[in-house]
Amino acid sequence: MTSAQIRQQFLDFFASKGHQIVPSAPIVVKDDPTLMFINSGMAPFKDYFLGNKPAPYARVADTQKCLRVSGKHNDLEEVGYDTYHHTMFEMLGNWSFGDYFKQDALTWSWELLTEVYKLPKDRLYVSVFQGDASENLQMDQEAFDIWKTMIAEDRILMGNKKDNFWEMGDTGPCGPCSEIHVDLRTDEERAQVDGKTLVNNDHPQVVEIWNNVFMEFNRLADSSLVKLPAQHVDTGMGFERLCMAIQGKRSNYDTDVFQPMIQFIAREAGVVYGENEKVDIAIRVIADHIRAISFTIADGQLPSNNKAGYVIRRILRRAVRYSFTYLNFKKPFLNTIVPVLADQLANVFPELKAQQAFVQRVIEEEENAFLRTLENGLKRLDALQDSFKANGNTIDGKTAFELYDTFGFPLDLTALIAKESGLTIDEAGFTVEMEQQKNRSRNAAQTEQSDWVMLQPDTETEWIAYDAESTEAKIVRYREVTAKNKKEYHLVLDRTPFYAESGGQVGDTGVLESASGKVKVINTVKENDLIVHITTELPKNLEETLVAKVDSQRRALIKKNHSATHLLHAALKQVLGDHVNQKGSLVSDKLLRFDFSHFTKVTEEQLKQVEQIVNERIRESIEKDERRNVPIEEAKQLGATALFGEKYGDFVRVITFNRDYSIELCGGIHVQNTGNIGFFKIVSESSVAAGVRRIEAVTADVAEAFVDEQITQFEEVKQILGVQKEFGKAIEKLQDENATLRKQLEAFELKQVTAQKEKLASEVREVNGVNFLAAKVDVSNADYLKKLAFDLRSVVDNLVLVLAANVDGKPQLAVMLSDEVVSSKGLNAVQMVKELAKEIKGGGGGQPFYATAGGKEVAGLDSALAKAESLLA
Repeated sequence: MTSAQIRQQFLDFFASKGHQIVPSAPIVVKDDPTLMFINSGMAPFKDYFLGNKPAPYARVADTQKCLRVSGKHNDLEEVGYDTYHHTMFEMLGNWSFGDYFKQDALTWSWELLTEVYKLPKDRLYVSVFQGDASENLQMDQEAFDIWKTMIAEDRILMGNKKDNFWEMGDTGPCGPCSEIHVDLRTDEERAQVDGKTLVNNDHPQVVEIWNNVFMEFNRLADSSLVKLPAQHVDTGMGFERLCMAIQGKRSNYDTDVFQPMIQFIAREAGVVYGENEKVDIAIRVIADHIRAISFTIADGQLPSNNKAGYVIRRILRRAVRYSFTYLNFKKPFLNTIVPVLADQLANVFPELKAQQAFVQRVIEEEENAFLRTLENGLKRLDALQDSFKANGNTIDGKTAFELYDTFGFPLDLTALIAKESGLTIDEAGFTVEMEQQKNRSRNAAQTEQSDWVMLQPDTETEWIAYDAESTEAKIVRYREVTAKNKKEYHLVLDRTPFYAESGGQVGDTGVLESASGKVKVINTVKENDLIVHITTELPKNLEETLVAKVDSQRRALIKKNHSATHLLHAALKQVLGDHVNQKGSLVSDKLLRFDFSHFTKVTEEQLKQVEQIVNERIRESIEKDERRNVPIEEAKQLGATALFGEKYGDFVRVITFNRDYSIELCGGIHVQNTGNIGFFKIVSESSVAAGVRRIEAVTADVAEAFVDEQITQFEEVKQILGVQKEFGKAIEKLQDENATLRKQLEAFELKQVTAQKEKLASEVREVNGVNFLAAKVDVSNADYLKKLAFDLRSVVDNLVLVLAANVDGKPQLAVMLSDEVVSSKGLNAVQMVKELAKEIKGGGGGQPFYATAGGKEVAGLDSALAKAESLLA
């Protein structure tokens, strides 16, 4: 049975049990401050479990893309080394929101595994929660009794809180669970060791494949448990492990989920999978990681140096490192695997196939960048070889951490390189440095928040932001939050006109007024589907009726920028082509920022065309056509632009400005008429990442002010130049004169350098068997300091040279050694310059024969020169 058939049978089975089959949510999480990525099948349904909003269906089934690379659920280090952990994986799940519970959930799971998939019953074990006295939790007798009707009692195992009480995080929905494990060992192995002793003991062939979680509790911030408003079922079955069991394989990587990629990688690398364990691990890591990288990019998360983007960059670099070290790929390779993956999953996750070229381009550019970094890191290691040897053939922990933090070298890569050079690593020192960084990160991100105080339980928020900017309201719930020693309050209202930050549009600000006073709303955000109003104080009377008022003037500016973003998107498609797709946006009261897929710089002429088209649409005063609750399929048939990585429900909102021009699915706030925008002006165009460009623009009063400022500056320049016409020619003349003067200055400075060289060469004296010179020189930049050092090296043999210079108020040192000095005297320019740099309160580095340093203390240059001779002893 193929993996595609296995997946489809799961969905068909639960459809036959009355479940609504829903698509996977994007793997990148939005509007949930507790998660960066979907890390379990239940994460998209969290609001239903918490009772924040009603579930649209009582029963649901799906296959959900998940990623586990950070936080509590982190499988990264096991990937590739064992046979069943992954970064990205599919979680098959069936869900009950206050409908069926343990009886149906367990019975159906057994029916599917044994009657549909035909897994042998004598290879299956189940577990139930044994209870926990410290939390006053009883043994799950109900689950035990249900299992007794289907499986022998000696195959029902008791599980502790760690294994059989599922929690999403430190807080949130949780409850006892019942796992199903499969024993895939040979009959001979099974005869020797009872499978029940290997359950939950990390045996590669005795693995958990399904977990039925019975959501009964909510874990509060004080660690206490309270009953959820209703009982729910949350199940998860690892698709890759299930395929391993059904296809009779001993590894997830041997199934047809991974084999197409594995064979492609092996073929391209010129190796045979299964012959060399280190090579096999590398291939498995790459096959796994390319899935995580590709789908996160397709779902809207580009690699970067921040938060979720940084996680993806780390995974990508980890894969590149394995391909570089073990498969000898010195040029970008990962991107070539994307078509294999896209074709394989085109029917279940079509978003990757639809963006294949874009995803490949982003990965290729990231590979190129890291391969350059890798090369620089190797050069850094090479330059420090002598200092390592002087340190007992040990790479110190600080350097190992620098390679990890700056160059992306995992510790095992540094260890591999060290071993090849006869060196060891101070791993304890590395661990100290790593822990210090973690502590800094924890302190920077430390946030304390209380549990919600419920004033009106079971009350949903009526959101009226599209239709009103003020309304009467009452507080439903609130909590106190402390972040970076600043206290704020989060309020949820029963009725609100405030727009919560989402879809690129910033959150509204405003006030909450009552007879007791006025409280400022400084921001509005979404937490899953809760609309949270952030204030710095609480209303004096929490139970009285408030008037919630949006800052109308600020919102008017936001609306203009949001509608202009739609007009810009359409204009870009018209000018650049249909490949243009939105990759991110920011819509505020001050500007609009629009990121889009495009592989080359947008020319000035193209930008003018885009700007002209948008302003034409503004002058046409096109009325907004807003349609709410449109069935998603009908919206697509209308030609509405949907954004990759966005989660859309069965019904959507469609915003149209002329059906032949702009039709988009959008939940934001817009002007009633494009004429309200007034005026549109592009401020900048730049690159954000490989294949992604960014345009920043302004509208209305801000755009007019921007143009006025540009005209004012232009007039000032004309006055300075003393011209009114032929402005360009005046600038060209100025540039030519400047270039001529620069050349004359460079020629003069070179003469000075040559003159100093001849004078300095005459001052060289013999010290301890070498030709030594330590002198202060007059140069205008570091390049001339370097030239002077190399020029002296070319005319003086057996040289030890120390030069000091004050360059624009900053101290500079250079140490130059002849090759014979390095080889025969054991001197090292890097070690010398680091010692001398202490006098100028700085640091430096370089190569054994030439090194430089900069610092903060110019006055220390003389003492550095005085100290230089002592280093020859």
